[in-house]
Amino acid sequence: MSQLNKPRYVFLVVIVLTLCSDLFAVYRNVGFANEISEPESNVSQIGKLQEETGQISDVDPNGYIIYCPCMGRFGNQADHFLGSLGFAKKLNRTLILPPWRTYKNVPFDEWFRVDSVQQYHKAITAEQFMKELAPTLWPPGKRSGWCWLPRSSDGSQDYCAMKEGNPFGPFWDGLGINFDSHVVYGFGYDETSKWQKEYPGDKYPVIAMKGAPANFPVKEEFVPLQRYLQWSAKMEMEADKYIKEHFPEETFVGIHLRNGPDWENACEMAKDQTSFMASPQCLGYSKDKLVTMELCLPSTATVLRMTKDVVESIRATVVYVATDKDPMLQELTNHLGSKVRVIHQDPWLPQIDLMILGKSHHFIGNCVSSFSAFVARERQVNKKTTSYWAFPIK
Repeated sequence: MSQLNKPRYVFLVVIVLTLCSDLFAVYRNVGFANEISEPESNVSQIGKLQEETGQISDVDPNGYIIYCPCMGRFGNQADHFLGSLGFAKKLNRTLILPPWRTYKNVPFDEWFRVDSVQQYHKAITAEQFMKELAPTLWPPGKRSGWCWLPRSSDGSQDYCAMKEGNPFGPFWDGLGINFDSHVVYGFGYDETSKWQKEYPGDKYPVIAMKGAPANFPVKEEFVPLQRYLQWSAKMEMEADKYIKEHFPEETFVGIHLRNGPDWENACEMAKDQTSFMASPQCLGYSKDKLVTMELCLPSTATVLRMTKDVVESIRATVVYVATDKDPMLQELTNHLGSKVRVIHQDPWLPQIDLMILGKSHHFIGNCVSSFSAFVARERQVNKKTTSYWAFPIK
């Protein structure tokens, strides 16, 4: 080849290599597109969101899980939260922290610290998820409601009735969520591998459950998770302010009295059962002991005797009473004498009672109550003493 033709030869080689490279890239991209297009249901919504936002760390490729805390008052909801947190951890899905349910939705972080939960497992508040991730990851038109046994008012079994009745409807409405389809599952919450195999995060980015994926009372294995449920700074200030204003630097006993008419009826059903409501907190999970009427609904004599014994043993000067009905102020005052003050606040928010009971120098709770159980678990984490009315059983 002459020296004159060498540049032309080099030029042609470069053109051929460039064309081959482009054709290979097209083939590769077409092949990749065919791979992710099956199935088309969610077309890897997680990948799409990562590409659009450019923030891969914001999206969990294993998916998310949320549930309605729609069974009972706060004590029951707290039990369910611990179990749901444990379930999310086992599935390795981010837990969307649901609002607490009262007569309205209360954002999770209004009462508790999100960063404390995140020390154990991935979590995001429902409000943040709906604002930042849901529009692309879980858009309207592709939102499925999940239930184990579907129920509907007409008795049909073809949908989950996610929003039928109160608090279900108001809870999901409060988050701006409507459901377009339903998924009925038959796995238990201990069957982790089946959940992961049947419902992978790329096909099911969000599992939205009608109820909590957890037991009540909380399973023994999840009781230690209470350490990750820490009160928010705002709530801490509320309780500390009350203590500072009413009995600063004083040794005080916190007691919880459940004695309303609804509780009396519940205790009638509890007699002689091996487990009832939150009774495992003092009777244990082995079910070898029976719930008694005195354990569930202690007599006035039991309350007065046990309170005085504790007051004298720790030399307390204040007894703080939390109750759903009768604080027994007159009876306790007469029995304890003039050197001990008996205080009942009846705060605008029951959680303030919980916090003050948790801060007491000793707590006497009701073994069957989930309200007492929350306090007892928190105190166990903080290595504080707790006893229960009429326990040990004689």
